[in-house]
Amino acid sequence: MHRTTAVSALALTTVLLTGVPATAGPPAASDTGTGWEPAPTAPFDAPAGARCDFPVHGEPVVDEVVQKVLATHPDGSPSEIAYRGALVIRVSNTDTGAFHDADASGSAVVDYHADGSQRWHAVGPVLAGIGEDDSNLPRGEQLIDGVYTLDISATGYKTLHMIHGSTDNICARIG
Repeated sequence: MHRTTAVSALALTTVLLTGVPATAGPPAASDTGTGWEPAPTAPFDAPAGARCDFPVHGEPVVDEVVQKVLATHPDGSPSEIAYRGALVIRVSNTDTGAFHDADASGSAVVDYHADGSQRWHAVGPVLAGIGEDDSNLPRGEQLIDGVYTLDISATGYKTLHMIHGSTDNICARIG
């Protein structure tokens, strides 16, 4: 399992890149009353060929992610949100049962633009589901780790700007 010393996580990893939000438990006791709220990560499924050559299922096995709205647009919708907390996602090859527990416990501040695009300012690991011709990264379940920005266009195209770090295609680990 890949691990960094980052204290936080991106529930948005699977929310924006591989799934939709799920319901959450209470925030950590240290976060109560500080503006931090649960930001759970939903399980996800991708058919064979979408990200890996085989069908994959991802499900959080540890999800302590919280978020805090730092700024809003004039209409009140969030324009900047910080994310932190432990997140480990079990990514499984549903054909064989092989799996890898991906530590996606990175931290980020995400800028949400009026046109629907986003910019992630991230440190530490994030799991990103990448389709064919969907990014400057190759197709796969990519674990991005380091210091970087990730631009997501209004159409969903993902552009990684790595300052220092690495990527690990989880498909290769479970194929």
